[in-house]
Amino acid sequence: MAASRREVLRLYKEMMRESGQFKSYIYRSYALRRVRDAFKEHKTVQDKDEINELLDDGLKNLEIIKRQV
Repeated sequence: MAASRREVLRLYKEMMRESGQFKSYIYRSYALRRVRDAFKEHKTVQDKDEINELLDDGLKNLEIIKRQV
């Protein structure tokens, strides 16, 4: 299944929202920066297989963030 732009943007928004819930300023700012930088780094990826792989990795990272918050 090819990841749509909407799915990627939804993942970004949810990761930013969850990262913003860390109580500690240091953890919160680090998590927000990491999410922002990762999405900027992969902004130009065109290969659908690579996009799907990155989306799966992002979903796994989102679950990790949810557990830690």
